[in-house]
Amino acid sequence: MKRGQLSWAMYDWANSAFATTVLAGFFPIFFAKYWAADLADAERTWWLGWGGAIASLIVMIMAPLLGGVADRKGYKKRFLFLMMVLGAGATMGLYGIDKGDWQSALIMFTLASIGFFGGLSFYDSLIVHVADKEEMDRVSALGYGLGYLGGGLLFAINVAMVLKPEVFGLADAAIATRLSFLSVGVWWLVFSIPLFLRVPETAKPDGNASFAALWATAKQLVTMKPVLLFLCAYWLYIDGVDTIIRMAVDYGIKLGFEPAALIKALLLVQFIGFPAAIAFGYLADRIGTKNAIYLALAVYAGVTCFAFTLQTEAQFYGMAAVIALVQGGVQSLSRSYYAKLIPLDRAGEFFGFYNMLGKFAAIGGPIAIAVTANAVSDQRYSILALLPFFILGALLLSRVRPETTR
Repeated sequence: MKRGQLSWAMYDWANSAFATTVLAGFFPIFFAKYWAADLADAERTWWLGWGGAIASLIVMIMAPLLGGVADRKGYKKRFLFLMMVLGAGATMGLYGIDKGDWQSALIMFTLASIGFFGGLSFYDSLIVHVADKEEMDRVSALGYGLGYLGGGLLFAINVAMVLKPEVFGLADAAIATRLSFLSVGVWWLVFSIPLFLRVPETAKPDGNASFAALWATAKQLVTMKPVLLFLCAYWLYIDGVDTIIRMAVDYGIKLGFEPAALIKALLLVQFIGFPAAIAFGYLADRIGTKNAIYLALAVYAGVTCFAFTLQTEAQFYGMAAVIALVQGGVQSLSRSYYAKLIPLDRAGEFFGFYNMLGKFAAIGGPIAIAVTANAVSDQRYSILALLPFFILGALLLSRVRPETTR
């Protein structure tokens, strides 16, 4: 493993702390119980939803355009630095917000989300500067693996702080949670340093970056059949993957499982996901990237069927462990497979479209689950609505012929 590749992968270690501790872990709960406790449930959900929607909209608009600027000017690292400072700074800002000040908390969370998601396009596109085509699967998998480990380690510490604040010399769980947000920002900043010091970046000037140039790229993308087919396949299956990630806890709660058990399952995913994601990079070398993705999607389809029969917390842990074996694999190999399809000198722009599409993910899945849940009395049937996403995604992926792209 080259030094630049490890330095690039360390950014996954750095920013995944936000994904685990803030996005998946503490913010939704703390917002409801601390900052917005005086709001009605419906109003609280309304404002939290709007915060996420605004962040997603801003990222979707700016990612492809700024990606084009980054390609033409050699600004990938500069833009990533700005997004990193915005995200980490806003996350640390959550520490100083007093109880009841939900407006300030929501603004900081929205800014932090823009920094997190907005930086992904620039980070992902930098892989073409540290890895050649033969190395991309392993390097992308290393990033996701380190992300699971780093995010899981800090999340485990933060969970311990919140559950046992007295052990850490803290007054209560509230101050422990606020300190957790502060720790995420510091973690993000510190472990991002290797990327900015050791990852090279080269620019290839190619006209001016503008909306006209962006539109021209979008029209060109439509003519690149393998890229277009892959993006359609990716949108389908990653929608299913993201829906399981986001709704697994809610599904467990509806089945009557204890919140503590669900947090343990989340931690289990993080630590199994670390070696499993890295292993998938080497598996792709052996059986091919597409075949490895097919394997992961087959497992997801099987897990979806198993979730229909779920009865006990032990089974929930087992399901979480199986998901952890493939979750990082399907994410990392999708990133590296896409990198092999696109023009290398325009990776920032093309990854802007990739991540823009990713922001649309987990829309169809939750809708399918909601519609099914309202149509039938047994909530278990709703999870089966995700099966078509994996099946159709795999079918579209089978039609991608990368050798004709470049």
